[in-house]
Amino acid sequence: METGNVTTPFGRRSMTLGMLANQVMAGEIKPDQSVDKWKLFRALCEAKPLLGIGDRALAVLNALLSFYPKNELAQENGLIVFPSNIQLSRRTHGMAEQTVRRHLAALVEAGLLLRKDSPNGKRYVRRDRAGEIDEAFGFSLAPLLARAEEIEQLAAEVMAERLHVQHLRERITLCRRDVAKLIEAAVEEQIPGDWQGLYGEFRDLIEGLPRSPTTSQLELLLDELTALRADILNRLEIRVKSTKQRGNADYIERHIQNSNPESISELEPSFETKQGAMAEQDNRVAVTLEKGRGEAAHPGGQKKEEEQSRRPGVRNDGGGLKSFPLGLVLQACPEILAYGPDGVIRNWRDLMAAAVIVRSMLGVSPSAYEEAANVMGPENAATVMACILERGGHINSAGGYLRGLTRRSEKGEFAIGPMLMALLRANAPAGRKVG
Repeated sequence: METGNVTTPFGRRSMTLGMLANQVMAGEIKPDQSVDKWKLFRALCEAKPLLGIGDRALAVLNALLSFYPKNELAQENGLIVFPSNIQLSRRTHGMAEQTVRRHLAALVEAGLLLRKDSPNGKRYVRRDRAGEIDEAFGFSLAPLLARAEEIEQLAAEVMAERLHVQHLRERITLCRRDVAKLIEAAVEEQIPGDWQGLYGEFRDLIEGLPRSPTTSQLELLLDELTALRADILNRLEIRVKSTKQRGNADYIERHIQNSNPESISELEPSFETKQGAMAEQDNRVAVTLEKGRGEAAHPGGQKKEEEQSRRPGVRNDGGGLKSFPLGLVLQACPEILAYGPDGVIRNWRDLMAAAVIVRSMLGVSPSAYEEAANVMGPENAATVMACILERGGHINSAGGYLRGLTRRSEKGEFAIGPMLMALLRANAPAGRKVG
């Protein structure tokens, strides 16, 4: 029985107690024990963070498993594979032999492989007269079989942790949306309260989260956001109850008039699936708060402000051209996301930086883009570049197309809205297109 013997490594490699422990464990495999090698490999891929191995080491292990003739790892089938480093290099898509050796050592160190070295360190097999394997020298897969149950348990733990983190992120997203929109509603309804202070507290919580947070940090953030949401809801519920008690018909009438069926909330992309939407919502809340402070300081200008903002989230930029919310632009033009800093677009500055990269990639001259920015405004020019990228397969000359839109914009004959709406419909899920 090949796993029953303790072997020491060839050459300068020294023997360690860890190697001895792995060999002893491999020698305790039950005679009828077996496992599907590819099912076990998938579990290894899940459990790799807990096993201390990387992707390339797994690629080498995948190559080793491909040399094992059976699908079931079992002691009766033999557990030694003996490919050369050249053969392993070929099956790892050209990985350098030196790299192959390094990752083989890492797999041995992690206790997933055992070396069974020949007297001269070569890997080969000796067969009897009937052609059956008499003795093989190479790498033993016995530790994989011996640790199969442990590996599957580790994989289950990793998957459970991943699902827990996903659930936390979803709940944080929902709670963050609730807080932002409740504050916005409170300011628009002119409900008394320190909404600016609450919004500052909300932003501090969000911005205090590290780029790669731990599970405990996510749990803490969720608890704090939940408490903040409960505080805001309590304040609003008190206001609602007091309004009902007074029977304030004017308040109810104003509430009905302010309910806009075309609210930009319906136009914004899903918080879970489109990047930039949450940042756009937070920006809108900040604008609403700033507007509220301005109205308090200049009450005479309130009517004018209301007339200019009858369509929430849409504003006029250069040349009278209407500019749409960043979240809506990213929903209509998702391809531009790949060109943002680190593949993310969080604000208008990121979008404009991405537009410069796309401009160069599509062959639009700097002068054409600068002219568009001067006529349309920088945000609208970046939006148009995102639309051109989205429709790249239908536009022969991006530069000529942009110059044409710029000339039309100067004459007041161009609007971004229809272009964005067409792209929104084109990118909408099938169910929404039918409806």
